[in-house]
Amino acid sequence: MGDYDEDTAFLGQTGPYFWTTFFLLNTVFVSTGFNGLYIVFVGAAPKHHCLIPDVNLTDEWTNAAIPFTLVDGEEVQNQCSRYKLDVVRNLSAEGYVPGRDVNLTSLELEGCLDGWNYSKEIYQSNIVTEWDLVCDNQWKVPFASSTLFVGYLFGSLISGQLSDRFGRKKVVFISLAAQCVSVLLQSFSYSWRMFCIMFLFVGASQISIYISAFVLGTELLSKTMRVVFTTLGAFLFYCIGYMTLPWIAYGIREWRTLLAVLSMTSVVYIPLWWFIPESPRWLITQGRVEEAEAIVRDAAKKNKVEAPPVIFKESEAMLPSRTYTMLDILKSKNIRCITLMCLLLWMAINIGYFGLSLNTSNLSGNPFMNCFLSATTEVPAYVVSTWLLRKCPRRVLLSTFLVIGGGVLLLIQFIPDTLQHVALALEMTGKFGFTMAFSIVYIYTAEIYPTVLRNVGMGMCSSAARIGSITAPYVIYLGTYNKVLPYILMGSLTIASTVVNFFLPETLNRDLPETVEQMHLYSPRKSKDHTELVQKILKRILHVC
Repeated sequence: MGDYDEDTAFLGQTGPYFWTTFFLLNTVFVSTGFNGLYIVFVGAAPKHHCLIPDVNLTDEWTNAAIPFTLVDGEEVQNQCSRYKLDVVRNLSAEGYVPGRDVNLTSLELEGCLDGWNYSKEIYQSNIVTEWDLVCDNQWKVPFASSTLFVGYLFGSLISGQLSDRFGRKKVVFISLAAQCVSVLLQSFSYSWRMFCIMFLFVGASQISIYISAFVLGTELLSKTMRVVFTTLGAFLFYCIGYMTLPWIAYGIREWRTLLAVLSMTSVVYIPLWWFIPESPRWLITQGRVEEAEAIVRDAAKKNKVEAPPVIFKESEAMLPSRTYTMLDILKSKNIRCITLMCLLLWMAINIGYFGLSLNTSNLSGNPFMNCFLSATTEVPAYVVSTWLLRKCPRRVLLSTFLVIGGGVLLLIQFIPDTLQHVALALEMTGKFGFTMAFSIVYIYTAEIYPTVLRNVGMGMCSSAARIGSITAPYVIYLGTYNKVLPYILMGSLTIASTVVNFFLPETLNRDLPETVEQMHLYSPRKSKDHTELVQKILKRILHVC
């Protein structure tokens, strides 16, 4: 096969065909924003305490049956225990008054044997209230969140192979249908186990949509449009869905109805089947040259340019090129070191990004507004990162925003409880830093690996990212023991990853490496260069701040 970009150069770099394809494909990413983080609301724990059944208790004893405990300097009702109901019933029947005749702290405690009473101030119902995922069962909420990211891991491993086998367009729409069915079936879950199983399919279909649509866009669009699509378009349209999610959840406070409505959003993509073409590049690799030419001629018609009589010239069969695997990365000490550092970076960034995304329901204030603010902070982050990547060194840029993200998280623990708005502002600043790092590390890693190893290297880094996102719910779960623990852990891990980033090679204004030999020139920085590098980066960070 010849050079596709050269063969289709007559289409130009922009035009109605490219712009239409750009926007139609980007709308697909909106669905991933809708369905990616609804666990923030579906798995949120409302205020709750032990249920006190109607056992002929006086009003005083009904109110006094729940002990109070000190949480963050404030006395609140205990969520997981009550005074022994038999004892309370006897004291009530004998006419004793709690607090005056009886010292409540001397009474025995027992668990919530009759269930819990949940506040409906924010949520009418969700999986926590339906299956009592509190106290001893509280671990089941982060586990459910992790199953989504386990689905991401499986989906990212198989979606590329499926799109290579059956075509990019088919996999995009099959994944949309799978997402619709998975979320709908999840809304009918009769148990926590079924909810988790369906969450696996939701995650696998979502990442499959993202990867397949991303590849389809890069293959359909011109060089100019491709850059905008990969660095800005896909991320911004994901944010549109993410920002819309809290408003849908605000209007629908019952979790089953919310999931049913979200599943139906995929139905609006059915008409796009007739407007989004298959990738001509993929068709050519399958020997379907006539179909590829028909798509390109239609593009020429929409762009109002004349196509040549023959678009794709038949070329002599090329000898099969060598296929590279993960073993090739492990063979070289140089590439092995770079890969290990990239894996640590991707894992740390994903723990911070998804940890802060999932933590919005635990922040003070309105959870719907907090989620909206968390999504909104991503928009300027993607715009600014796209602009900075054109002219700034990747290593310094990534280190700067890792320091901002991790440093802010370490500062939050020193904010007093009376300044909740300051803590919220700092958390949003941290989310901005992690989002910037999230978008930069994609480009940076792709520029480090050579063409022959780029897919393998990016695949390994993506798997490390999935491990980080699977871990993120459990990092947030540590907040049930101490609310500052997640911030300390995420902040420390991020600062440590900044040190790792110091040793990676700079790629700004360098040609992309094509072969393994060319990547060997991108050696990790030696320790003797480390002190000088740290000083330069710290000076630049202080200058930016």
